[in-house]
Amino acid sequence: MADEERDPTCNPVEPLLQHAEYKPYPTQPNYPTQSNFEGHGHSHSHEPVNHPPAPPTTEPEDTSAWDIVKATQYGVYDRCVELIEAGHDVNQPDAENVTLLHWAAINNRQDIVKYYMNKGAIIDKLGGDLNSTPLHWATRQGHLPMVVLLISYGADPSLRDGEGCSCIHLAAQFGFTAIVAYLIAKGQDVDMQDKNGMTALMWSAYRVFNPDPTRLLLTFNATVNLGDKFHKNTALHWAALSGNHVVVSLLIQEGASLVSKNDKDELALDIANQKKHFWISQKIQSARILKGIDQTKMLQSITSNKTLRRRVMQGFPFVVFFLIGFICELDATWWLKLLMFGFMTLGMRVVGKTFFDPTAYSLVMPVALYLTTKFWMYFTCIDTMFLTYNFVKCWKIDPGTIKTTRDEKIRAVLEMSELQMFDMTQFCSTCLIRRPLRSKHCSICNKCIARFDHHCPWVDNCIGERNHKYFLGYLFFLFIALMYCMYGCASYWHFTCLAHSVDESYMVILGKIMSCSPWVFWIAFNTGLHLFWIGALLGFQLYQIMWVGATTNEKMNMPRYKHFHTSKQGVYNSPFHRGVIQNLIDILGWRCLGLCRPDKTDWYRTYADSNTNAITTKPKSLARDNYQFV
Repeated sequence: MADEERDPTCNPVEPLLQHAEYKPYPTQPNYPTQSNFEGHGHSHSHEPVNHPPAPPTTEPEDTSAWDIVKATQYGVYDRCVELIEAGHDVNQPDAENVTLLHWAAINNRQDIVKYYMNKGAIIDKLGGDLNSTPLHWATRQGHLPMVVLLISYGADPSLRDGEGCSCIHLAAQFGFTAIVAYLIAKGQDVDMQDKNGMTALMWSAYRVFNPDPTRLLLTFNATVNLGDKFHKNTALHWAALSGNHVVVSLLIQEGASLVSKNDKDELALDIANQKKHFWISQKIQSARILKGIDQTKMLQSITSNKTLRRRVMQGFPFVVFFLIGFICELDATWWLKLLMFGFMTLGMRVVGKTFFDPTAYSLVMPVALYLTTKFWMYFTCIDTMFLTYNFVKCWKIDPGTIKTTRDEKIRAVLEMSELQMFDMTQFCSTCLIRRPLRSKHCSICNKCIARFDHHCPWVDNCIGERNHKYFLGYLFFLFIALMYCMYGCASYWHFTCLAHSVDESYMVILGKIMSCSPWVFWIAFNTGLHLFWIGALLGFQLYQIMWVGATTNEKMNMPRYKHFHTSKQGVYNSPFHRGVIQNLIDILGWRCLGLCRPDKTDWYRTYADSNTNAITTKPKSLARDNYQFV
């Protein structure tokens, strides 16, 4: 390969001073300190270094005198070929017991690796301070293309280095999610333990303050309650030890044991308290309360019932809404009404503390509040058939979930890796799929949605490819219903409360309205609040659909999506814009006896090329008859 075809900015890895070898588990078991862990995976003496930029020169550097190690590090292919052809042994290690294949692997010199392999290089040769293979070195540096290439030549990813770690442990502890996915897709055991009994999930929970690769490992069904050999710590113990609050919620959601103890008889909660990681302590404590572990036996049988808790949260707003209007409507003195409101507030706090689940509250309460408001408005004013139809469709139907089998997920990972298309911005580490264009993973629904707009708590569902038109219909008919409700309240006040109040001040009129029927005033107050935000939301939806040609997610994240970029910096245009009217037709799917032609793009199988940014459509099945996965 010619020099100009290589990346000139890729700094080579050169020898550095040796680091102290990592010793995480002393003979007498004790918790490792952070400094004990810093060297793991990088305690070899060969790490990438950033050289100062060379002064500008018009003459290319003379490489004819370079030795083969330096030529390999810098990727000077012609010099490497020259020296090998002159008789240099491709497997001869240098003074630090490092082979040429190690240097090529750690610097991601793929063309040189191919040449050395053709010259008989030993693929799993151990070298360096930690007796690592070239595959270990490539994994430590996160070079997925090199990992794929070495495995294609027969490198064994299950071999352990001098620290007792295989490649999946190294990839997990340094957060190389793509490599973790590829190794598992190639058959590596997701629960493989290193010499100390640490799994990839434990390393990720301890070292990587990011949802991935923990989320990916959990998707691949990693055993969440497995303990290591020495301390008997589970992944949750390791997360609590390091203060990794990012993954604690993931582990708890996947059923991490809250009662498992290590060899010191300590819970994960005890470790979090010792380390003063207060957020983690609160999270674990809340989960223990939710599961009834820390409650009294008298209430445990009632409050630990998830179905009952959810029904209480759903019915709670109906009762509160009614009581507010009922108390206001009573023919009683004002101090007695205030006293009743005080008792109602106290009852609300008791019910909330006893039955409300903090995790489910944000999911259940919005739709419960919506149903409450609409129920009492309909009871007071009018029922709307079209509004109900669109709400139920928006609430209950599949918004456009992208579904794949396990085999399709594995093939997707292999294809993206081996064709060098693995772009983490286009890969979902939870669903294990290459995300189609305009799709997004919803963290609440925990699934990828085609043409994702947003997750709406008021309908307890995502808004996507299949239900976006019903969401627009829901907003439109809700706005009309609210307007009609306000008209009904105004008519009631005009004919019942204000028949002879034409010349009175606004404050007098307001007082008459409130005293005439507190229930109607309460309904009108809630209607006005809903009318404001529903009108704003409907207007924003129509604007971004018709005039921008984008979804809510795309409108808010245009700088992140390359296909919205234009030649002018800071200016973004939607490639999906087809005209103001046509954009609306595309969403609603109107045909009008063939007069309208909505867009027929399959958003389940349309992708953006990570290199050229071109929009391509691929079949759902990634299998290729003429392609052999290595």
